[in-house]
Amino acid sequence: MNRPSLRRHAPHATLHAALTAVTAVAVAIGTVLASGPPSAAEPGRTPVVTWAASTDRLSTAGAAPERTYRLVVRTSAGGSGLRVRLSNAFGTQPVTFGRAYAGLRATGAALVPGTNRPLSFAGSPSVTVPPGGSVYSDPLPGTVRPQSDLAVSLYVRSAGGAATGHKMALQTSYIAPVGNHAADDSAAPYTQKITSWFYLDAVTVGARRGTGAVATLGDSITDGAISTRDTNRRWPDFLARRLDADPGSRVKGVANEGISGNKVLKDGSGESALKRLDRDVLSQHGVRTMVLLEGVNDIKAVPAPTAAELIAGYRQIVDRSHAAGVCVVGATVMPYEGWREWTPAGEAVRQEVNAFIRDSGAFDAVVDFDKAVMDPAAPTRILPAYDSGDHLHPNDLGMRTMADTVDLKSLRCSRR
Repeated sequence: MNRPSLRRHAPHATLHAALTAVTAVAVAIGTVLASGPPSAAEPGRTPVVTWAASTDRLSTAGAAPERTYRLVVRTSAGGSGLRVRLSNAFGTQPVTFGRAYAGLRATGAALVPGTNRPLSFAGSPSVTVPPGGSVYSDPLPGTVRPQSDLAVSLYVRSAGGAATGHKMALQTSYIAPVGNHAADDSAAPYTQKITSWFYLDAVTVGARRGTGAVATLGDSITDGAISTRDTNRRWPDFLARRLDADPGSRVKGVANEGISGNKVLKDGSGESALKRLDRDVLSQHGVRTMVLLEGVNDIKAVPAPTAAELIAGYRQIVDRSHAAGVCVVGATVMPYEGWREWTPAGEAVRQEVNAFIRDSGAFDAVVDFDKAVMDPAAPTRILPAYDSGDHLHPNDLGMRTMADTVDLKSLRCSRR
């Protein structure tokens, strides 16, 4: 069976060219991150998360002092008064950020001249974050447009022990291994490449009143595993572009809270969805709705929970989210036969869980990712056109198909 190719939609096909038009984007953010003292949020503006990534304890490297990270992230919602959240959630020692800057990335680690602006924390250029803590910067004057490549540069003056961050960024960022280079426009000091985000776990803007955000709570599929690196082709990225292009939607922010290997019930790759729900979703500014796509890692685990146990976990997430005024869109668990851990018993659990998601009425809405990507000739498998090759993770076309399956009206739900 043939389905549309990735090149079919012109807005996505021209995305790369648009991102390389640095001069045009500089107009979007140049005056944009304008210099000046921190200011309070503007009247008539609502704080909304424009980018986020779930944190975990990074096993690849410990916390290191006297280095500067230049972290590249993509905005979703546009607005004014940009703020960043720095996290030491999994740290064992305090981390002192000597300086922090935000600007427009030109190419690689180089910035568009004139766009890099200093961030402050309660009026100070530096801040110390204790173990387990996090901190927001003061609002930065000026506006940021949606779909902009931001470079957040963090000079870590002192640190030790475990580092906090997001391991599988699928985005190249950079390290200046010695000293404070946060203010530099040049790429020259940034001699090391990394594919993780350190310390930065959210960026917010003051958006037009009434603007909201959606958080996507999930595992490696939401995290974007196997999608093309440095192209923003995770399914939440495609969703963000749909929302940006929809003049009728007031939901503009997208927070990707996926962690590869994550489970609903048990810790492993990241804390369980039940444990991290408050930090990763409910604490994010402006989140109206969450899309919950978790469960396949629970189902294929040994020992695996029963369908009833997994459903009880879903109900807890829904109840806690509703209590916080957040709607929940339940996403069906996608097929994965052909993956090494697939079993008929696990498939039976998947079918029972999906029946609950579709028919129980526990969710405010449902997005049927299972139906969207399955092979009609073999419903326990992903359609080959959408299969990355490992029979679990969708390729770029599959990611876009998932995003296209989401009913944008379902994200406008309100419980507040």
